Amino acid sequence: RTYSSTETEGQLLNSFVQYFGDSLGRKIKRMPLIEETVLPGDPLLTLPVVIIGNGPSGICLSYLLSGYRPYLSPEAIHPNPILHTKLEEARHLSIVDQDLEYLSEGLEGRSSNPVAVLFDTLLHPDADFGYDYPPVLHWKLEQHNYIPHIVLGKGPPGGAWHSMEGSMLTISFGDWMELPGLSFKEWAASKRRNIKSDRVMPEEIACYYKHYVKVMGLQKNFRDNVYITSVSRLYREKDDEGRNQRNEDISTQHLEMEDGQKSLIKRNWEVRGYQRATDGSHVPFCLFAENVALATGTFDSPGRLQVEGEDFPFVLHSMSDFGAAISKGKLRGKADPVLIVGAGLTAADAVLCAYNNNIPVIHVFRRRVTDTSLIFKQLPKKLYPEYHKVYHMMCTQSHTVDSNQHSAYTSFPEHNVLSFKPEMKCVLQSASGLKKILKFSVALVLIGSHPNLFFLKDQGHSIGHHSNQPITCKGNPIEIDPYTYECTKEANLFALGPLVGDNFVRFLKGGALGIARCLAIRQKKKHELIESGDGGGDGVP
Repeated sequence: RTYSSTETEGQLLNSFVQYFGDSLGRKIKRMPLIEETVLPGDPLLTLPVVIIGNGPSGICLSYLLSGYRPYLSPEAIHPNPILHTKLEEARHLSIVDQDLEYLSEGLEGRSSNPVAVLFDTLLHPDADFGYDYPPVLHWKLEQHNYIPHIVLGKGPPGGAWHSMEGSMLTISFGDWMELPGLSFKEWAASKRRNIKSDRVMPEEIACYYKHYVKVMGLQKNFRDNVYITSVSRLYREKDDEGRNQRNEDISTQHLEMEDGQKSLIKRNWEVRGYQRATDGSHVPFCLFAENVALATGTFDSPGRLQVEGEDFPFVLHSMSDFGAAISKGKLRGKADPVLIVGAGLTAADAVLCAYNNNIPVIHVFRRRVTDTSLIFKQLPKKLYPEYHKVYHMMCTQSHTVDSNQHSAYTSFPEHNVLSFKPEMKCVLQSASGLKKILKFSVALVLIGSHPNLFFLKDQGHSIGHHSNQPITCKGNPIEIDPYTYECTKEANLFALGPLVGDNFVRFLKGGALGIARCLAIRQKKKHELIESGDGGGDGVP
């Protein structure tokens, strides 16, 4: 691939300006980091940061990259005296400009990422102990800290929250779902929304996130209806600056010369994809980035049992499909029960949905009801009565207790699905090896979901904690530096949110803090190099 042609450069820039809007295109031409990183033969358009995913992770990162900075509030006293003493030592500095490793040392919380725990305790002090303390931070917009970036998402800002089942309550409190600088309760009150409890419906959260982008002035950085098809690393030959760039499908042996020296230097990222227009057509694009941040979440690909018959049309894998079947009356008057597979909260939502619509349920799951790792064991009964209702049925209405399998609900603990049959039958196997065949009207497999990183080389399998295995939130998250959130196995590639194990919104904000600090430091170093007359390099900060 050669990008030295002036005509090609002009076509790329013009198409991007037309694609993303003239105002952004004019601004990009003036971006200091862009012009400083352009080398002979480079495309004119190279963004410092491209964020893939416009859910709460991507929104929060955009907020910090836009120049918003958190400071310790003048009147604030953090309930953790050791942390408060550390904060007082550098009160004049924003948290982004402080040593995050030092601040997070010794803190404990419900995330394995120390910066996530730090930022959470600053925004929600002692939340896990039941306190409702206000944040100890206040925010300032410092425009000189703006780092040019763009956020690409498939739908409107808010990501997967726009496609979640609207009738269910969130597992987290509304306050824990909020993003920095805009109280969820105050927003709800301003919109005259009647929030009846601390937990809210996904629809409310989705509207809040969409409004957040607007009220914080972030819209210029967001592009909707964008689908990424590839993210690959570009290389430049040492002895042929700019004239002979290649992408990452080049074989590893070509990276080494006979004397052991690398003959190719890693360059910027090439991001390709298309935007879906209102008429349904696809408008392709190609842009270049010094850094890429992965904020895609884990809702792309529903978990599958990988058993015979799972592709039959009556085997569903999402709550939305189940809700659609109910609303269309497909299950009305069916004598056979719905088969629900899974023991998580989404499966519990499906049980409640069926139960409330007078649809009998067969509930199959692999674990014992006494398993301490079941999510129900971690939820207080008073705050989550509906989930404990499901758990109570799982325990008391087992097939061993109630032989009438056509009752409203029957559970099959410690059972695996072996196969689905075309006559709408399912073969189960118990822990002892006993097999059962059950008839059902529709099956719903809800055993979690996984990110779809097909646009990365090897689908991202090489950047997890366990190489050559699919990325999953719990078992194999992306391996990152705990304080910068940069992938340890790929420089200038960052990840945050569920991709690094932070499923809850209250913790994913720490990833945005870590990345913002890392990029701010690199930008400062780059400016210092330029001012000293030693600028140059290969465009990678």
